[in-house]
Amino acid sequence: MDRLSGLDASFLYLETPAQLMHVCGVIVLDPSTMPGGYSFDAFRGEIDRRVRDVPEFTRRLRKVPLGLDHPIWVHDRHFDIDRHVHRLALPSPAGPAELAELTSHFAGLPLDRSRPLWEMWVIEGYDGAHAHDSVVVFMKMHHATVDGVSGSNLLSHLCSLEADEPPMEPSEPLVIGREPGQSELFGRALITTVTRPLSAVRLVTPSAQLITKTVGRARAGTAMAAPFSAPRTSFNGTITGQRAIALADMDIEDIRQIKNATGTTVNDVVLAIAGGALRSYLLDRDELPSSSLLATVPVSVRAETKRSSGANKVSALFAKLGTDTEDPLERLQDMAVHNKFAKEHHQAISADSLQDWAEFAAPRTFGLAVRAYAGLKLPEKHPVVHNLVISNVPGPPVPLYFMGARIDGLYPLGPVFHGAGVNITVMSNNGQVHVGIIACKESMPDVGDLVRRFPVELAALKAAVVTAQAPPSSIKRARKKKAASGR
Repeated sequence: MDRLSGLDASFLYLETPAQLMHVCGVIVLDPSTMPGGYSFDAFRGEIDRRVRDVPEFTRRLRKVPLGLDHPIWVHDRHFDIDRHVHRLALPSPAGPAELAELTSHFAGLPLDRSRPLWEMWVIEGYDGAHAHDSVVVFMKMHHATVDGVSGSNLLSHLCSLEADEPPMEPSEPLVIGREPGQSELFGRALITTVTRPLSAVRLVTPSAQLITKTVGRARAGTAMAAPFSAPRTSFNGTITGQRAIALADMDIEDIRQIKNATGTTVNDVVLAIAGGALRSYLLDRDELPSSSLLATVPVSVRAETKRSSGANKVSALFAKLGTDTEDPLERLQDMAVHNKFAKEHHQAISADSLQDWAEFAAPRTFGLAVRAYAGLKLPEKHPVVHNLVISNVPGPPVPLYFMGARIDGLYPLGPVFHGAGVNITVMSNNGQVHVGIIACKESMPDVGDLVRRFPVELAALKAAVVTAQAPPSSIKRARKKKAASGR
């Protein structure tokens, strides 16, 4: 019996028609590399063949009687690929704007919980930046099934390193076990319910010690940024079910050069770029707060966790984005210091603490609480917890082929929440960094304006680094030349 972990199940309980808890991906493909050429029937047939032995694609939810415990995964004995893979075509000419409008619509549709929690749209007729007549795959999977790292690993089962090679095999073969009866489920759930208070007692002491240590770090100035300290913006309120998507690309070599020149990390650079993009976006709208925006940054704990079960093995840290700092290099340097403190603070927290406490999530209580929270518009009344979520997911450094088609773009998209209506996710792929932004449409109608600022901010940061490294005489000559050209 494959029971959902508390953290996995929490993504089910947190879901409402407005707060959808699936993750998405926009995969831009070059079908010219496919052996034998592209046809939808062959494409869908190959997907069907590859997902049959991967449990995440062929299992569905089954509730426990009376909601006494978290649901379990069972094999879908009536799995039908036609219920998961769909075909459509964009009207010609179709570019990024048309693709964004279509994928935004799909992102706002909930998944059917009576079937395995994933869907895929194969979109033909896209003329994008990479190539003409590209095929785009828009994929959705529920967060109860995957997190950022496991989603990336899951995608590898559908990909190969060469166009004519077989896909990477699943790490574990699919085993179809016995499906428990109602009485067995009820009995197991009853035992879990009775013993749950004992588990809570064991968590109290470590949690109290963590709070004490956090207070000490805060006094010493070495704690990560605190939640509920974020300034309010136009995208920090109650969200609706409407979504807006925008995509952009950056050169990973530029990011690496900045990292190496400044002694920072790739994550520091990405966050600094995001901070600069958000600063200019808000500044142009006369909405820039005087204090820095605060982001929640998911962190994988797969290497540290003691838990073997569960799809989501994540924690999170809070990071200020330096939106109150104009100079891009100064923003990066400040962020590197603060991120170092945040990482040290995060490492002092048990890797399993979030998962341990999530075990106490109750389906009905969570569901009612989320609906009341949104219905009463509480996100607009209490201090802002965080402004947005930013994720940085490492991807493949070499070309990948999806059903034989070369992947030219790989844009991940996470969920948005009441109180934080924007999610930014970046993923590296074969020399590029792909930026995917998804927002509540009412919270940020022109999300494309934000994403277009990412390459601009990268160029500004790179120029600032070059200027800082130049000899003083060179800087003086450049300033004189600029002054002369302005006369």
